[in-house]
Amino acid sequence: MEPSAIRILVVDDEAPLLNLMRIFLGRLGYQVETCASALEALSRFQANPGQFQLVIADLTMPEMAGDKMALQMADADPEVRVLLCSGYPYDVQSLAPGVRARFGMLQKPFVPKMLETAVKQLLG
Repeated sequence: MEPSAIRILVVDDEAPLLNLMRIFLGRLGYQVETCASALEALSRFQANPGQFQLVIADLTMPEMAGDKMALQMADADPEVRVLLCSGYPYDVQSLAPGVRARFGMLQKPFVPKMLETAVKQLLG
């Protein structure tokens, strides 16, 4: 699938990082939408499951953890892929076998090339 046909939802409560990821992924040709809160992202996602092929989410956000938000999204759309980002270790293998293959983890801090590689691997 061409990048221009792929919609990505980026969710992070750090505005500067959110903006950098939006710009970088946009330059790679992806359609990118952003949310600064997990609850806003979940609401936007659930309004039209299937509209995003990938969700990139910070693991630690104020009102809801990124993995909890992402698991609800994965329940709503069995095709969506999720890339969790965190400065803390997180083991994707701890997730249920049915969703594990659709999730990836990117350790913060990361450079743009690492983000690009992780996105391409998940979208496969």
